[in-house]
Amino acid sequence: MVSKILSIVMHGLQVVRTEVEVGFSRGIPGITIVGLPTNSVKESRERIRFAIKNSGYKFPGSTKIVVNLSPADIRKEGAALDLPIAVGILKNFYRLESTLFSRFLFYGELNLNGDLNPVCGVLNLAIYARQQGYEGVVVPRSNAREASFVRGIRVLGLRNLAEVGKILASPGAWKDRLFAAGQDRPQSPPKMIDFREIRGQYLLKRVMEIAAAGFHNVLMMGPPGSGKSMIAKALPFILPDMEDEEILQTSLIYSAAGLLNDKTGLITRRPFRSPHHTISDAGMSGGGRIPAPGEISLAHNGVLFLDEFPHFKKSAIEVLRQPMEDHQITISRSLSSYTYPARFMLVAAMNSWEDTLALHPSDYPGTSAAQKRRYYGRISRPVMDRIDLQIQVRKVKIEEITAPGGGESSARIKQRVVGARKIQLRRFRDMKKRGIFANGQMTNREIKKSCILDADGQSLLENSMEKLDLSARAYFKLLKIGRTVADLEGAERIDSRHIHEALQYRSLQFPL
Repeated sequence: MVSKILSIVMHGLQVVRTEVEVGFSRGIPGITIVGLPTNSVKESRERIRFAIKNSGYKFPGSTKIVVNLSPADIRKEGAALDLPIAVGILKNFYRLESTLFSRFLFYGELNLNGDLNPVCGVLNLAIYARQQGYEGVVVPRSNAREASFVRGIRVLGLRNLAEVGKILASPGAWKDRLFAAGQDRPQSPPKMIDFREIRGQYLLKRVMEIAAAGFHNVLMMGPPGSGKSMIAKALPFILPDMEDEEILQTSLIYSAAGLLNDKTGLITRRPFRSPHHTISDAGMSGGGRIPAPGEISLAHNGVLFLDEFPHFKKSAIEVLRQPMEDHQITISRSLSSYTYPARFMLVAAMNSWEDTLALHPSDYPGTSAAQKRRYYGRISRPVMDRIDLQIQVRKVKIEEITAPGGGESSARIKQRVVGARKIQLRRFRDMKKRGIFANGQMTNREIKKSCILDADGQSLLENSMEKLDLSARAYFKLLKIGRTVADLEGAERIDSRHIHEALQYRSLQFPL
């Protein structure tokens, strides 16, 4: 007899239906797992043996047990197949019959005592079960609330293998053990940094407003203590609220990374990720022994803030190039590849060479033009070309620090940002499927169609290109920024004022 239990494996964010087939035969006693399992799956043999014994069941120790994971050409990783394999063995040995076997997906990790440990990707599992018409899922109790965010399916959240066995042995008993569908618990509000709290830096505040309105990447260069980090942390509070689709996309990523739990609930606020400059390439892009989303994917639909930008490893910075263009990152392995979404706003901050030298004089015993070029050369031209807004930040004056009152609040700035985004959503309503919803994502084709200049604006831009020796890429960047400035004013055409302002935000000159 061969028993069949339904489950899934995660392939990046993609869910692959997996049939766990368990058969008994004569031969050397033990468990053999086939179907392209990784070591983490093969190691489940001992966990399952002890879990079954410690749950009050007899383990068929004198029988050869063969477990086939289908489809056999998909690599199986992680420990979430422990539960379906154990259930398959119990079904075969005790001749169990239950409607759960054909109508529910089983997913969970076992420990030696038979308890069910939490696993990653339960939200992905629940959405897949609803899409494919399954009645429900059987998951660890600690993952049950996460699965219950998905309406239209039944969730059995159980604590251990003994509870699973009792439900399987008593037809209909599972209906009394359903986990109630819970309302999404709002995320605890983070400490808000209001733009009103930021003294001075009016030009930098304007840059951040433009960046938020047009989904533009930003690079700030200035002395320590000038407010670069503070204003970056304030940026998410002027971004438009997340739509339902964005909440779902972001929550799926966090579920796959194991960062979604009872305390967080669904990710309803735009992520703000700020990795340290010692982060590895895999930490930035994703990957590892069991591939998981990296910082650029965890920042999806939000902000990725890189402070001390030149101090990141150059390879970690170069990793940003593909997702900044394609809004996704592909991690290639010898037997497979994984693709994660990565649509984020990059906000980078750095000190100038002179400020860095003053802060760390022992690291630079001799100053030279070559050292200066090496410092700035850590940020390559291709990366710089993908950053629309590049601004020199000045030191805050004492008069600005001690002045009474403050500037505009984040709420008021957000109103203008949301108004500009609505204009762009109408403009790009036919391009949303291509991932274009804001000015910062326009390709050259959309720029030519949407960025119409008046005569004065065209003349100013042409003269600036010639006098400043700007590249063709800089020309299109200026048009995108000018388009966002015009949208903030509700103007249909880009005029000379908008181009003049845009020119201020492409002022950094590195000795590369």
